[in-house]
Amino acid sequence: MKFSMWLKALQVIPHVSKSEWERLDIISRWLIATRAAVLIMTFISAAIAGMLAFQAGKFNLGLWILLAIGLVFSHATNNLLNDYVDYAKGVDQDNYYRAQYGPHPLVHGLLSKRQLLNYALITGLIAVAAGGILVLARGWQALVLLLLGVFFVLFYTFPLKYFALGEISVLIVWGPLMIGGGYYVVTGSWSWAVVLASLPYALGVTSVIFGKRIDKYKMDKDRRIYTLPVLLGERTSRYIVIGMFILQYLTTIYLIVTGFYTLTLVVILLALPSFLRILPMFRQPKPENKPADYPDVWPNYFVAAAFIHNRRFGLLYLLGLFLDTIVKSLLFT
Repeated sequence: MKFSMWLKALQVIPHVSKSEWERLDIISRWLIATRAAVLIMTFISAAIAGMLAFQAGKFNLGLWILLAIGLVFSHATNNLLNDYVDYAKGVDQDNYYRAQYGPHPLVHGLLSKRQLLNYALITGLIAVAAGGILVLARGWQALVLLLLGVFFVLFYTFPLKYFALGEISVLIVWGPLMIGGGYYVVTGSWSWAVVLASLPYALGVTSVIFGKRIDKYKMDKDRRIYTLPVLLGERTSRYIVIGMFILQYLTTIYLIVTGFYTLTLVVILLALPSFLRILPMFRQPKPENKPADYPDVWPNYFVAAAFIHNRRFGLLYLLGLFLDTIVKSLLFT
């Protein structure tokens, strides 16, 4: 029973009642409370950093494991704090978007405020412990990266998200910070080429958060939460997301043309059918009501589409990197 719930919580954000919650084990509760299904986005960033470090001949398995743990638990901590802060500010109440698409630990009475903060504290301490070991291994530069990570974890929800800086923060965190910084702590060297190589995937993660903000555009506008979609407008934001999708492919092709990658990375073109399926969705406003044949993830609409595309693109990007590594090892041996 518990293993099936772990697997489910890693794939979707499962709806559970109070009585069902009370029967769950602590790991299932943590996975649901942290919205573990979205943590794969962070793991993929860690995996890309590790793969690029391996290509450079400087891969360290122990440091990479610490990196992956630190990044994933940092993301989980941010999700917990996001729910706490928005609930404490009164945003997540009155059937707000967040409480509709999945169980909100506080809104639905699954955890008390103190219990949620304990979850966040323990999760955060695990992340900081992993980061602290990396600082000991790599010095003050790694400390700067750690402090930047702490800053975004603590202040993403407020004030960054509330003043049109949340979306930009996501682009910075999932690209240069996670992949570029992750590459540094694993290898001990900084690479601007790796930062550039982080952008195709970082753009995908940013498209997901943009999709989420468009989905709750009206609610955020009413609550004076000035996300970029609220400032730019719903229609403009939809086309910006389309532009992000296209840039994912163009930047990857650029990296191939310039020789950073071999032709193996053209495997990302297998994600094009996913892009073409969701393209018509982003060319039209979100429906007022759930379409009859729509999956049971409503009111997630644009965010769900962007997440599916990003997961497919990200896994293919990883596959391309794996094949790229094999090809380069054969060419240079």
